[in-house]
Amino acid sequence: MARGALRQQLPSRSAKLVAGLVIVSAIVLFAIVGPFVTQDPRSSANDALLPPQPGHWLGTTSLGYDVLAQLAEGARSSLIVGVVAGAIAIAMSVVFGIVAGYVRGWTDEVLSLITNIVLVIPALPLMIVTASYLETRSLWLVAGILGLFGWAGSAIVLRAQALSLRTRDYVSAARVAGERTARIILVEIMPNLLPLLAAQFLFAVILAILGEAGLSYLGLGPNGSITWGTILNDAQGGSALTRGAWWWFVPPGLMIALLGCGLSLINFAIDEIINPKLRLAPAAARSVRQARKAGRDLLAVRAGDPSAATADLVAGDGTKERVGA
Repeated sequence: MARGALRQQLPSRSAKLVAGLVIVSAIVLFAIVGPFVTQDPRSSANDALLPPQPGHWLGTTSLGYDVLAQLAEGARSSLIVGVVAGAIAIAMSVVFGIVAGYVRGWTDEVLSLITNIVLVIPALPLMIVTASYLETRSLWLVAGILGLFGWAGSAIVLRAQALSLRTRDYVSAARVAGERTARIILVEIMPNLLPLLAAQFLFAVILAILGEAGLSYLGLGPNGSITWGTILNDAQGGSALTRGAWWWFVPPGLMIALLGCGLSLINFAIDEIINPKLRLAPAAARSVRQARKAGRDLLAVRAGDPSAATADLVAGDGTKERVGA
């Protein structure tokens, strides 16, 4: 029965889910395989600013670096930053959201106060100030900074859900049975929040990748690592736009946009799983379109159009009424 119910739900969201998975999977595959099949991204033994051509399918930079090789290396680094920062953000969201919502009392007050303080502080300026004071910024350190400043919004959402779930009968029964708080949170509450946790994780990954690109574009990205943001920073420093070297800055920007689009599509599909009303919206829209079409057909019938002798009126509840001349 569960398989049949899942099969009924899939058509309403398969387009978004499949499109998102295809885009993200292609980028992940490119990040894994690309560095092994392209040349050294740090090798400058090429002509400068070559346009796309065989051997350099995305051209070269002003220093002779192959753009395709840098793009593949940047894909791996950017994905690492996004996943690590997303994991840190979700871990902190669980502590400051689910734990606070379930335990309540002074623990909830303290954790909620910290969450609200972090939420009202502008994240990007704070990350810029923090990164500017660090002389050495590794890939993992930048990911940690992005994760530490990107969890507050998710914590608010998870806390609200935890407040709702803590009053459910199965949670109350576990509490009466003497189960420990940690076990109730991990076994009874968190499994029911997995779709929401997945959605928040994808959202955190998107924000982390965009945040890293922004920091790198400002020259505050990871030292010694190639990311999509550092490629854009190098292109800006090399006056790629004014020199007409579109192949230098368009591919990394397009990759960021594609990855964000793919993760957003998956996120939308998860939202439809969480909120059944989103799955009913397309069906309601089709009913409205069918009703409008039936109304036009009825007008044609009354106007004496023989090609529209009958029409089906679809009501809001899905019932049909046959009308004719």
